[in-house]
Amino acid sequence: MSGSSLTRTALLLASLTLPGSAALAAPISPFAAMAGTWSGGGVLSTTDGQQEQLRCRAAYNVAGAGEQLRLNIRCASPSYNFDLASDVEYHGGAISGSWSETSRNASGTLSGRASGDRVQAAARGDSFSANLSLTTRGGRQTVSIQPQGTNVTSVSLALNRR
Repeated sequence: MSGSSLTRTALLLASLTLPGSAALAAPISPFAAMAGTWSGGGVLSTTDGQQEQLRCRAAYNVAGAGEQLRLNIRCASPSYNFDLASDVEYHGGAISGSWSETSRNASGTLSGRASGDRVQAAARGDSFSANLSLTTRGGRQTVSIQPQGTNVTSVSLALNRR
């Protein structure tokens, strides 16, 4: 190997191993910031224009190097209850997994993207589908759910780490 080839090879290797190198930088999982228990409330809106206050509790168990998440969210209002569980994996900005809701015996798949403090996903099942957005900043989390094909038009939650 010539001296100039050796120098180019050494420079390439050095650039690949420097901290913050774009060549090796992998997206950091947003799941780590979600770990723990959360509580709070929000609003559930229906097709007839009614709104109900919700009280919620959530638990996020993060495994591996932050790429696996098991979540449980329970919410209740005077007329609605839901108990949502999900197992989700994160790989290079993409998320995928499964979900189930026990009070309505519904289940399906979850897919989407995660970047920084925000997760955008679509939940699909035989009898239910929804778009979700979740943002975690420090000890505060906001969740927005827009179901399709039900009398619930939206769910907005604000949770705080406990």
